Amino acid sequence: MTEFVQIVEVGPRDGLQNEPDLVPLSAKLAFVEGLIAAGLREIEATSFVSPKAVPQLADADDLMVTLPRNSAVCYHALVPNERGLERALTAKTDVIALFTSATEAFCQANIRCTVAESFERFAPVVERVRAAGLSLRGYVSVAFVCPFCGDVDPGAAVDIALRLAEIGCDDVCLADTVGRARPEQVTAVFSQLLKTLSPDRLSLHVHDTDGRALDNIDAALELGIRRFDGAAGGLGGCPFAPGAPGNVATQRVVRHLHERGFETGVDPDLITRALDPVLPYLTRPVVT
Repeated sequence: MTEFVQIVEVGPRDGLQNEPDLVPLSAKLAFVEGLIAAGLREIEATSFVSPKAVPQLADADDLMVTLPRNSAVCYHALVPNERGLERALTAKTDVIALFTSATEAFCQANIRCTVAESFERFAPVVERVRAAGLSLRGYVSVAFVCPFCGDVDPGAAVDIALRLAEIGCDDVCLADTVGRARPEQVTAVFSQLLKTLSPDRLSLHVHDTDGRALDNIDAALELGIRRFDGAAGGLGGCPFAPGAPGNVATQRVVRHLHERGFETGVDPDLITRALDPVLPYLTRPVVT
């Protein structure tokens, strides 16, 4: 049988959060509906952060309660704290995502606290997520290269990833937030993690600044990782990471995986069509 690779589509959240022009709720809803039609079954729809911090996602509550519900589709959302979690639970979010960083500098820039403080914030969130019976995802931002510190010590990224696993994250996602990672860095981090965690608890989130996104995915594939993030059209960028470009385009990832003989259940041409409702509001060209 053809081996299956799971794609987590992050376009509606990570893809749109850095756009300067507000995308209407109706366009976001149509975008997600198109992604589902393309075969995507895990979609990071939004983030329950302060609207002042990320104005583009101020409609998180309205979007999540309006999205079409399908037992085969899981909607992810990022939450920064208990207040965000309360909103996410009320909106019936399926997967709660936490985020911290492999470096202190980026943690301060991104969520205005130390790494240790981020884990203190996680404790009550994790307890409530578990009580609600929901899945939990943990992101390690700048797991390979930090915009403020340069190359990240693999041991530092591994330590944070293992701590996320220890507190109960079902999926630990290593993020190349600024798109500068090299395949050997991906190999170094995942090789260490796989000594403790099974590959089905690990995933990779890449941007494509230096054109190495697919090479980095290949490095993870060789180690047995079968879960990757992508954003339709290569949308995205982090408001708190100088120089961060768009995510790797989901279409490119899917076509690459299919060429390598993997199955995804996703139609890349329909992903391109799904972008139509949001295209009028985007400021950068998209990858088709």
